Amino acid sequence: MGYHPFTVDEANAMLPEVRVVLDQIQDLRNAAGSRMDQLAVLDALWGDLVSQSANPDHEEYTQHRDSLSECRRAIEDLIQQRLLDRNIRFPVGGLEHGLVDFPTTLDGRWVYLCWQSDEPNVAYWHEVKGGYAGRRPITAEERLRIGRLDDPTHHEDSALDF
Repeated sequence: MGYHPFTVDEANAMLPEVRVVLDQIQDLRNAAGSRMDQLAVLDALWGDLVSQSANPDHEEYTQHRDSLSECRRAIEDLIQQRLLDRNIRFPVGGLEHGLVDFPTTLDGRWVYLCWQSDEPNVAYWHEVKGGYAGRRPITAEERLRIGRLDDPTHHEDSALDF
């Protein structure tokens, strides 16, 4: 069982939703950061004592801690359900830098279409092991070959880490 390779047009068609997801993730990260700041203040004031139920700030501490956990869970769910389950992946550092990769094929091997949130559309690709530093502009000729249903599972470079 293999993955369907994205064409450039399919990847571009996904960008409006990917942008929404990245914005939602950023909002959740901001909320989590605010909760972490509040927890740091309470920790500075009370240390381990804040975790005791008799502490006057214990309820606030518990609310911030629970809210932080909810933010983390919501981020994980968004990433899993709206990106990973659709075979869109974050490369290393992708979450922090708004980078996503769309698995595809080029000349019978797996590669990634690479997009960054400040780019208007998918215009780059890189080898599976090449990463962001190995990004290359998609040429008109490559665009015709990207995402073709050649069977990359018969090639050594076919292993993808999803």
